[in-house]
Amino acid sequence: MSVKILAREPLAKRSAELKAAGERIIFTNGCFDLLHVGHVRYLTAARSCGDRLVVGLNSDASVRRIKGDRRPITPQDQRAEVLAGLACVDFITVFEEPDPLRLIQALQPDVLVKGADWAEAEIIGADVVKAGGGRVERIEVVPGASTSGIIRRILERYANER
Repeated sequence: MSVKILAREPLAKRSAELKAAGERIIFTNGCFDLLHVGHVRYLTAARSCGDRLVVGLNSDASVRRIKGDRRPITPQDQRAEVLAGLACVDFITVFEEPDPLRLIQALQPDVLVKGADWAEAEIIGADVVKAGGGRVERIEVVPGASTSGIIRRILERYANER
């Protein structure tokens, strides 16, 4: 397992140590199933918002609750390992809850990042981060780059070959 992949409690401790040393912690979350250019650009932009990027990764069960029984395509351990391979990602932690609120409360990040397709009022944990003196950043998404779109194109392509 990568040293970047940590359970919640050790990550919260490490985050507090880094913040005490003056580093700004950035947090984002998602499923990150079938990593694509949209993910890479998003995570790279998120990393530029502070000093250390923490990714909250939805567990397999959490992804199924959000996306349905056919997802995720890639198991959580593999998704975490792929994310750990990205230079822009400093830490990854898997969470089981339907949303990252408890994780955000535990980490107390300085910057909370979501895609610009989210209205700030709908971003879970925005109030927690702002109450702690942090900020929310919304990053533009890459048009046409989505895991659901990739899956749809694959299914269409192979359906036409039969």
